[in-house]
Amino acid sequence: MIRIGLLGADDAPELFEAVVRSRALHKPWITPVTTEAEIREYLSQPPDGRISYGIREGSGRLAGVVNINSVIHGAFQNGFLGYYAISPYEGHGFMRAGLIAVLDRAFGEHGLHRVEANIQPDNVRSVHLVQGLGFRFEGHSPRYLRINGEWKDHDRYALTVEDWRVSGGRTTSEPT
Repeated sequence: MIRIGLLGADDAPELFEAVVRSRALHKPWITPVTTEAEIREYLSQPPDGRISYGIREGSGRLAGVVNINSVIHGAFQNGFLGYYAISPYEGHGFMRAGLIAVLDRAFGEHGLHRVEANIQPDNVRSVHLVQGLGFRFEGHSPRYLRINGEWKDHDRYALTVEDWRVSGGRTTSEPT
């Protein structure tokens, strides 16, 4: 069982501790934050273009984070998905359940039409996760994002509200 909730600046100390605890898990996929102030600044940004959710396991501990970044309204209605598990909760289905709940909100209350996930091709667990949620592969982007000082290739996956409705807000297949 999980619950999700919006993250704000008050969550910065807990999130910073969780990120520090999870550094080995996140390496080499993200550039880690180095201070609690960085997290507080990020979470203090107005939610117009960013929506951050915490995924909590049954006892209330933070098990993962899902961000919808660079939200664009108007004719596009798009957001870019970023997510990560928190140690020691990886591999227990919390991220899958959390992403389902966040996607329900993204396509419902947030009014998005499309959500994209850009993933480094070698991040097999992440690729399987989005594929299992019905995201389709749309292309390869060389040197797409700077991670730990290096430009990294990413593969682009996307899901639209129509795809999500067809699946009933559930996955279309289980990850391998």
